[in-house]
Amino acid sequence: MIVYLIAGEASGDLHASGLMRAMSRRNPEICFRCFGGDLMREAGGVVVKHYRDMAFMGFIPVLLNIRKVLNNLKECKKDILNTRPDAIILIDYPGFNLKIAKFVKNYLPDTKVFYYISPKIWAWKRYRIKTIRKYIDKMLCILPFETAFYETLNYPVQYVGNPSVDAVERYRQTATAEHTERFRKLTLTDKPILAILPGSRKAEIADNLPTMLKAAARFPDFQPVIAGAPGMTLDDYKTQQNHIIIFNQTYDILNNATVALVTSGTATLETALFRLPQVVCYHLSSGKLANFIFRHFFSTPYISLVNLIAEKKVVKELFGGNFTETNIASELNNLINNQLYRSEMLKDYDRIIIKLGSAGASDRAAEEILKNFSEKIL
Repeated sequence: MIVYLIAGEASGDLHASGLMRAMSRRNPEICFRCFGGDLMREAGGVVVKHYRDMAFMGFIPVLLNIRKVLNNLKECKKDILNTRPDAIILIDYPGFNLKIAKFVKNYLPDTKVFYYISPKIWAWKRYRIKTIRKYIDKMLCILPFETAFYETLNYPVQYVGNPSVDAVERYRQTATAEHTERFRKLTLTDKPILAILPGSRKAEIADNLPTMLKAAARFPDFQPVIAGAPGMTLDDYKTQQNHIIIFNQTYDILNNATVALVTSGTATLETALFRLPQVVCYHLSSGKLANFIFRHFFSTPYISLVNLIAEKKVVKELFGGNFTETNIASELNNLINNQLYRSEMLKDYDRIIIKLGSAGASDRAAEEILKNFSEKIL
């Protein structure tokens, strides 16, 4: 009884590992094989390829690494044919995963294909719904607005809750006062912490972090603490080694910080779940052109999950031409010194938390997937 999972980045590794544990609790005989990361390995999966060798995002990075991308696809297809899994679970990462879905349905038509964490076709590339209709047996969504979106496309999906809610709740159940004191000693400071989450890919870190640190330096009463991304090493932060970098403790950083600079992605939602005021920052080399393209060619007014779920501007999004040291510092100043502004953001966070619903996304997703397995899996 084999289940094959594919996650192409850190957040997918986290959410997939939670799903794997939930499935194992219900059926300990399932064997997991993965394109994924360390957390999926810890959950009992055999990791064929680590996501650090797959995490290319955007046209230029993909083009520059096209040989590696094609080799990864070829290796994945070959391993799936050799393994002949009973089910495939795809986690986001649509450029890669939708090609795998098509391959599986063409060569192993009896294999169930599930998608956990929908591709963001509500933002762009809506045409991908044709591929989803044809090759995906069941779509499980983790953002509450996605069910209404897919209804407009006459494609039924199921909202199972958000696994970040699960992860944050698990952390809070284990984060004692002693735990917090140990973390504070690790930072070697009594200053309030300014959390910096510059991304999970090498290119993101290189592009985002220098400007974020320059903005943070304008607030000498705060201690910047950089969240080292899973799969990265100190060498990936080699120009920033005079700053505090802490790996594998992002939730500790968020739990103990006063304010945060966060790149767009799952981290923005996690920051909101910790009720930590934040500035969303994202460097794009095309600058103001990126803002123009976003306004005129994307189907959504926001880039951050926080604003998308709230359906309003809760956090400031500084990307493209707006990603500057001055703009970041100005918003940081508001969050630090304008108590009314800060409290309004926290109230909006509370509304978002209510929208997301209760913890248990991994369990609900596991139950739904197992319910749809073939008789030999059950």
